[in-house]
Amino acid sequence: MSKRRIYWTLQIIGWSVLIMFEYVPYVLEYGFDWDNFYNALINIVLGIILTHTYRLVIRKWNWSSLPLPSLGFRVVVSALVLGLIMALINQPLDRHTLEQNLLDQPLVFWGYVLSWWKSLLAWMLSYTVYHYLEQTRLADYEKIMLTMSMREAEAKVLRSQLNPHFTFNALNSIRALVYEDPAKAQIGITQLSNILRNSLLADRRKTVDLQEELRTVEDYLELEKVRYEDRLQYKILADPHTVYWQVPPMMLQTLVENGIKHGVAKEMGGGFVELSSEIVDDVLLIIIRNSGRLTSTESTSSESGGVGLKNTAERLSVLYGKGASFRIFQEDEKTVRSEVRVPTMSENPVISAKEIRSF
Repeated sequence: MSKRRIYWTLQIIGWSVLIMFEYVPYVLEYGFDWDNFYNALINIVLGIILTHTYRLVIRKWNWSSLPLPSLGFRVVVSALVLGLIMALINQPLDRHTLEQNLLDQPLVFWGYVLSWWKSLLAWMLSYTVYHYLEQTRLADYEKIMLTMSMREAEAKVLRSQLNPHFTFNALNSIRALVYEDPAKAQIGITQLSNILRNSLLADRRKTVDLQEELRTVEDYLELEKVRYEDRLQYKILADPHTVYWQVPPMMLQTLVENGIKHGVAKEMGGGFVELSSEIVDDVLLIIIRNSGRLTSTESTSSESGGVGLKNTAERLSVLYGKGASFRIFQEDEKTVRSEVRVPTMSENPVISAKEIRSF
């Protein structure tokens, strides 16, 4: 049942029960009277009309966004005004009787107003509290959606920063092959096109299968081997249970590139890069080991760290929240170790796109 239908059902049932609660004892004591019966029906309709008018006012002027003291004052005054209207309409319409009620028996009349005021106040408080809670929930929903939109925008910016960085390095790797070994150059061009295609798709996808990311890393390493030849040795060991795990696109390629640039490239005799993946406590653990030593150039304030290492940590935070982590440290004197932990899903709440409608 829709909220609108629930609202009108509660309106009709609520006012019918309230009026009948007073009308039935009257009939049992004084007997049935058509005039009183019609008056009861009129009061039901009148109560629905007045409270529905209050609903329109509170929604049009957005009273629920007011501070609680101001909102409470408006509710009390509105109930008093509507109670007075109900009392006046229920009084005889000729001036003489009305003057008698107002002048000769003011306490009886205002007691009658107070009786209506209490009933109307109960209805208004119920609806106002509900509407206030709905508005609060809607505001929280909008904040969440805004946060998610900002995170998505951040992720796109971070991904776009990666594209030119690896492209230039890959072009430098393939350039020497054009004249020396055209067959290898063709293979290199194919590998580069694969990397570029995945880079372009990275701007459209939040995550990709790990196996797809590993293929990109392998293409990149093969291109780098053209430049470093035997000075670069690499090994990729992936647990078969991890190949369909979702990871941020181009993330591992960036870490491997960082390891080669700041590790292998600086070693006189070359070095190695090892990449492995496994599942530990329902979390994907990716380990990248490479020759080299950590220096200040790999801090998050450097050019490399700003685009590579820092982006890795930020992308993981944007996509997975606190469930993911990244760290890089010196494993031993000659080996740098990077660890990426990726949970099965994002910690960001999934919100329905349907509009939240209040009564």
